[in-house]
Amino acid sequence: MDDRLAQLRDLSARWHRKCLLGLEELTAEEIGVLLDTADLFRQAFDAGERKFSLLSGKTCVNLFFENSTRTRTSFSLAARRLGADVVDFSASTSSLSKGETVIDTAKNLESMGIDAVVVRHQTPGTPHLLAQNLRCSVLNAGDGPHEHPTQGLLDILTIRRRLGRIAGLTVALVGDIAHSRTARSNIWGLKKLGAHVIVCGPSTLVSPLWQELGVEYSYSLDAILPRVDVLNLLRIQFERQASRPFPSVAEYVSLYAMDANRLKRTKEGILVLAPGPINRGVEVTADVADGSHSAILDQVTNGVAVRMAALWLVIGNAA
Repeated sequence: MDDRLAQLRDLSARWHRKCLLGLEELTAEEIGVLLDTADLFRQAFDAGERKFSLLSGKTCVNLFFENSTRTRTSFSLAARRLGADVVDFSASTSSLSKGETVIDTAKNLESMGIDAVVVRHQTPGTPHLLAQNLRCSVLNAGDGPHEHPTQGLLDILTIRRRLGRIAGLTVALVGDIAHSRTARSNIWGLKKLGAHVIVCGPSTLVSPLWQELGVEYSYSLDAILPRVDVLNLLRIQFERQASRPFPSVAEYVSLYAMDANRLKRTKEGILVLAPGPINRGVEVTADVADGSHSAILDQVTNGVAVRMAALWLVIGNAA
């Protein structure tokens, strides 16, 4: 335990940011510090350790303007396991309904003596705007289709723990690339750590312009399956789409759903991820989601470790 705490403090000394807004702005070294810190917390979980007092006396506010199960609960658990107090903000019952701006709402919360705001908002750039206007730490829990840094980190941590490395792997992000903040954070993180990334899906959701970020694109899942080490299956985000991007769900399933037959055509050690919520029978069939190649629930466990790492590094650094 003492040795692990010493390692956590050593890692914290290498972190120099007050906020975590996205993986695009981080260096490979900074991403490595986040992953190494999260890995230590995951090791602690596996050893039966659940509570740390690293952030005792600190207060975190979950400022969520979109629905969330995993991310919101994960951040709350992460803060409490570090000894911090947690306040869950409800936009529907706040003064926002009376015309107050997001910045004024956040400033009023900050005036109550908080140390961090974890924000999810449908508008890209909202966490960055808050970071420019607040003295406390800001952590991005998803801003529209822009970025979801802790989701990207937990996906990458899951790959690293399962396969032992990131550099040299081929990772395919399959599905609704156009609207996916998870895809963007994964791309930035994976590329900086040396992975080859393929984005795959219908032509209405995957543009050749993704090549400008240094990734490969494909419209055929079957064509890329034999080359892939990791499949990350993204949900079709109908709520962000003005019109249906393909003729029917049945057609999408026939072309892109990961099922037992497709699994037979992959590498023997293929790793299957899905950021959730998963739509069983659409992106992935139940037998694959619950099978030995799947790390979907492991991602959730790693998500708590990643958010503990993020909170410890940004708040500890700001202290």
